[in-house]
Amino acid sequence: MPIDPQCAPLPVERCTDEHIVERVLRGEVLLFEVLMRRHNQRIYRAIRSILRDDSESEDVMQETYVRAFEHLAQFEGRAKFSTWLTRIAVNESIRRSASRSKLDPLEIEDSEGESRAMPASDNHSHSPEVNAARGEMAALLENSILALPPAYRAVIMLRDIEEMTTSETAEALAITDTNVKVRLHRAHELLRTELMTRAGASGPQAFTFPAPRCNRVVDAVFNRLNLKS
Repeated sequence: MPIDPQCAPLPVERCTDEHIVERVLRGEVLLFEVLMRRHNQRIYRAIRSILRDDSESEDVMQETYVRAFEHLAQFEGRAKFSTWLTRIAVNESIRRSASRSKLDPLEIEDSEGESRAMPASDNHSHSPEVNAARGEMAALLENSILALPPAYRAVIMLRDIEEMTTSETAEALAITDTNVKVRLHRAHELLRTELMTRAGASGPQAFTFPAPRCNRVVDAVFNRLNLKS
C-alpha cells in the first residue's frame, strides 16, 4: 500500500487512516490509538445494531480492535480502512451472538426476503452518560431501530445513523448493493415515514459513544496488546 511521502512530517490529525496504518506497521504502534478514537462511534453503532445489548458492546469493541491490530498487515487498502474495520466488528458481533446460540443476526430472512419475526423491543437500561447524551427524539429513534429485525437494523444503523455509503455498507455486511437498498427501504417502511421525518434530524445524536467510554475502550485495548500510551 503506497504512502504519500508528504504525510510523515504532517500532524497526525491530518494524515489519512491508511497513512496511519502504514506508520503503525512501520513501528509507531501507539498511533493505533488515533484509529480507535476516530472510529469508536462507528464501531459501537455497528456492534450495537447486531447485539442490541449495550452491556456487551465494549467487550466486542475491544475484541474488534485487538483483532484489527493483530491482522493490520493484512489490510491491503482495496477498501477504506473504516470499512475494513467495520467488517471486523460485524464479524465479532456475529461470533458473539452465535456463542449465545442465536441465529445469525444478518441471515434470518426467508427465500422471499421477508423477515420471519419482529424482535421484541430492547428494554436494557443504559448508563447515565448515554442517557445524558441523547435527547428525547434520539431515544425514540434508538428504541424504534432496536425493534427492527436484525437484517434491517444493521443496514439502517450503518446507512442512516453512521452515514456510510451504500457500497461501504454492502462491503461491511458482505451483501450486495441491491440488498442494502432493499433492506433500507423496508426498514424505512417499518419505522414509518412520519417517525423518520420527525427523528431524522436527531440521527447523528443516536447511539452516541461518549468520551469516558472511548477512553475506557482505548485503555483496555492497549492493556491487552501490552502497549503503553
